[in-house]
Amino acid sequence: MMQLVRRRDLVCQEAVELATLYLEGAMSRRERRRFETHLRKCPNCAAYLEQIRATIQLAGAVDPEDLSPEARADLTELYRRWRSE
Repeated sequence: MMQLVRRRDLVCQEAVELATLYLEGAMSRRERRRFETHLRKCPNCAAYLEQIRATIQLAGAVDPEDLSPEARADLTELYRRWRSE
């Protein structure tokens, strides 16, 4: 049986799109509560948020000079493909 989603409930796609705003503290109190309610009900989105949090933390610790030329080229290409979508 399909469960109806109330308009005020987030769906996973919305939660994914809001993850960065949440981590940056750029949501209103109401939006943050709504987002956190979704996370409590959805282990997949909660795991995604933790992955993004870890990625941001690790990326901030990487110095560009620490990367091999190949790694820099791969990351640059990945970014270019992402921007072109």
